Amino acid sequence: MDLIWLIPLIPAAGAALNGVIGIRYFSRRAAGLAACATMAAAFALAVAAFAGLLGLPPEARVHDVVLFDWIPPTALETAGGTIGGFHVPWAFRLDPLSAMMILVVTGIGFLIHVYSISYMADEPRGGVARYFAYLNLFASFMLVLVLGANFLVLFVGWEGVGLCSYLLIGYWYEKKSASDAGKKAFITNRIGDWGFLLGIFLVFFTFGTLDFREVAAAAATWPVEAATFGTLSIITLLLFVGATGKSAQIPLYVWLPDAMEGPTPVSALIHAATMVTAGVYMVGRTAVLFSHAPMTMEIVALVGVLTALLAASIGLVQTDIKRVLAYSTVSQLGFMFLAMGVGAFAAGAFHLMTHAFFKALLFLCSGAVIHAMAGEQDMLKMGGLRKHMPITFATMMIGTLAIAGIPPLAGFFSKDEILYRTFLSSRLLWGLAAAAALMTAFYMFRLMSLTFFGSYRGRPWHPASPPAEAEAAGDGPAHAAAAPHGHGHGSWHGPHEAPAPMTFALVTLAAGAVLAGFVGVPAALGGGNAIEHFLEPSFVAAGAAHGAGEALPAGPADAVPVAAAAAAGVAAPGEAHEGGAAHLSRGAELALMALSVVIGVVGILFAWRVYVRRPEIADRLAARFAGPHRVLKNKYYVDELYGATVIDGTMRGADGLWTFDRQVVDGAVNGSGWVTIIFSWISHVVDKYLVDGLVNLVGSVIQESSFVFRRVQTGLIQNYALLMMVGVFAFVSLYLLVR
Repeated sequence: MDLIWLIPLIPAAGAALNGVIGIRYFSRRAAGLAACATMAAAFALAVAAFAGLLGLPPEARVHDVVLFDWIPPTALETAGGTIGGFHVPWAFRLDPLSAMMILVVTGIGFLIHVYSISYMADEPRGGVARYFAYLNLFASFMLVLVLGANFLVLFVGWEGVGLCSYLLIGYWYEKKSASDAGKKAFITNRIGDWGFLLGIFLVFFTFGTLDFREVAAAAATWPVEAATFGTLSIITLLLFVGATGKSAQIPLYVWLPDAMEGPTPVSALIHAATMVTAGVYMVGRTAVLFSHAPMTMEIVALVGVLTALLAASIGLVQTDIKRVLAYSTVSQLGFMFLAMGVGAFAAGAFHLMTHAFFKALLFLCSGAVIHAMAGEQDMLKMGGLRKHMPITFATMMIGTLAIAGIPPLAGFFSKDEILYRTFLSSRLLWGLAAAAALMTAFYMFRLMSLTFFGSYRGRPWHPASPPAEAEAAGDGPAHAAAAPHGHGHGSWHGPHEAPAPMTFALVTLAAGAVLAGFVGVPAALGGGNAIEHFLEPSFVAAGAAHGAGEALPAGPADAVPVAAAAAAGVAAPGEAHEGGAAHLSRGAELALMALSVVIGVVGILFAWRVYVRRPEIADRLAARFAGPHRVLKNKYYVDELYGATVIDGTMRGADGLWTFDRQVVDGAVNGSGWVTIIFSWISHVVDKYLVDGLVNLVGSVIQESSFVFRRVQTGLIQNYALLMMVGVFAFVSLYLLVR
């Protein structure tokens, strides 16, 4: 466990190797194998660290590794006017939550790397090395994020995955839609990061530390802010703003569907194992803070369920296979935040883990379909592919049934736990979540129906060896056609099964989608919900005996908001008590579980009827409900609304500021310059003609007067004697006159 610092370092070294050397010298295969080797090594270390953690008693499953002092102690003011020591070590922490996350990131990340070797085989050699460098770097930053022992180390990983998402989404940077999607993801996440940073600042100002365990221990001594929106509520709301950006929740979800512009393995990595789970992880990591802010938790739950509902409804009518899965991811993230909002932190983390398996599987299956269809992503131009791609069909069906919540697949256990805990907290939220689950089952089986069932609707091909059965079934044309070119192909000879590395990843993930849920079998089915007990220490303050947020405000239990009831260990009104936690009877829990299964089955059967048995129904429904269909097809016009308000408003504001700068600011500067020039000219005139003129006038007068006086000063004695006699005569005359 002391070597956990190597887990993020090894993929970073792989990124440096491919980015510095591989981009010049490695072949495509060498670049892929180098990247896969680093991920395999990181996964092996993660397994060893996880095994070491399991060997410790549950209360001692925390192991810190401090590498160095990142920010040395600095005196900064904290709440109450005291001076706290701002000290941030570069430290990693292994505990149950981070242990689960490093297994998910490295394990599923490794499979995505393996898959990418074949998927990216037709890219330029240098481009493949660049791709794998980005992919390794993405995994490295995500591992820093989940292993960070304090907010700032987590924030380094947080910003790193944001950067790598920009690089990978815009991998085909010469394609405008891809570069625009990368910029959209980057800018949208910066908006969320603004709130996250403010939350971090307020955490230090309030508690004088950024270490997660120290913050949790300090927050545990605070009363639950059930009646007031206090400091903890503000902190958690700001942190949640950051989570809405990274994990694509209302209103910052718009970047995630556009992220489909990147290569499909990138979509799998972003949507399943790394970036979008960062927000859910962060909320779980700060569970003690959130459990003491029930008003914020209600906001989290409401935003989560509304996001799940909105994204699921959009997914009902999309025809791009990757875009359907993108909205599915947004919806499933909403379920995770719903779990966090009702205090079911372990259930949310459990769904994060199971979702990583079946969503990575679904995306990689979609990539296999796109690969087989020479780059085609429109499901309306597919159909009947199960005959050509039996392994892809079988594995994608497993992923579809898992996300629909069909037992005994992984999605059933995690989604049912979320619905159960939501039912205990709020019947309204449960109803909305159940509606989202119904839509999930429908649009996912709609995807399967349009892609794998029915007759082939795609463009014709010229098979190298035309199969008779394909021609007889109408799945391939009998005539020769121009072979289109697309991703993963030179000349296209029709849909076919994926290459071995891709198939290996699909089969392995399908096994995970089948088996991963059994670590969380509920007590009602005879299990012990092992994952919840394993993760529980990560959601409580050090030394706490029960679930996160056990401190309660004074007053009756029904004064606690229902969204916080589960988090605080209090039964919502009308629920039974046992051991301080709300619960239903075993029969009621089984009935609720059966209802959730029925919801999934109904959605699947309805999609089967509409898109397989009687496909004309879909066209009739679209024509009958043309208005709602148009709204859903255009994603509620949210992008257009943002374009008309936020984007155009920003651009117009920028234009207005530019005009103000040019006309007012520059005008004032230029005007003051002209005023200075005018006044300097006036000063010049005054100086030249008034001041200098007066001085010159005095000089001229004196000069001219000197000519007169110079005539008197002749230097001749007789002239002086004459003047003296004239003076004496004048004096005597004046004297005699006045006498």
